[in-house]
Amino acid sequence: MIKFLKIMKNTKVKIVILLIFLLFLYTFVCAYSYAKSTSNDIKNNVFRLHVIANSDNKLDQDLKYIVRDNLLNYMNKICANCKSKEEAISIVQENKETFRQIALDTIKENGYSYDVNINIGNFEFPTKTYGDISLPSGNYDALRVEIGKAQGQNWWCVMFPPLCFVDVTSGVVPQESKDLLKENLSEEEFTLISDNSSSEINFKFKLLEIFSNNNLLTAKNN
Repeated sequence: MIKFLKIMKNTKVKIVILLIFLLFLYTFVCAYSYAKSTSNDIKNNVFRLHVIANSDNKLDQDLKYIVRDNLLNYMNKICANCKSKEEAISIVQENKETFRQIALDTIKENGYSYDVNINIGNFEFPTKTYGDISLPSGNYDALRVEIGKAQGQNWWCVMFPPLCFVDVTSGVVPQESKDLLKENLSEEEFTLISDNSSSEINFKFKLLEIFSNNNLLTAKNN
């Protein structure tokens, strides 16, 4: 302890420690700024779908997927020509009651009487991979569909750009969906969510995960 105190009295040692601290602080600030800016840009160009089953019972889970498919089919029709997230949200908002009715009709057709609650808002999502596109965890604008008691497992997807219809055999997102993302993201941001082969890109993606999972990226979209 005495030796340590003597070392700390050394001016050169103090300067080195101060420089190390400042370097760490600078690196942290740069990493945080990069993660926040990139995360916000990605979130600002994505509109997601969140379907929650009545329960974890297999029949309820199966029903969840049927409801999902019918909602996506309708979404695909009314938003086929959408070029931005804002446009997609506006159309969904105008047809919100129709979405609810489609879900209710689907549930009834399959022999159930569950109610459905639908909201458009900003909700928390985990990291999800759609084919060869990965989206970091965080708060995203989404259409949230709660079936019955909504106590079952979640199902997440992306309504705009349409990443839900992934070719399961090849694990590749339709090129049209990628093109929409490319139009609204910087080249580096698009590479960040689509290139899993680069160690540098994977490291940057991890930065987004670390800050998001520790609630340091708390800003929500309006």
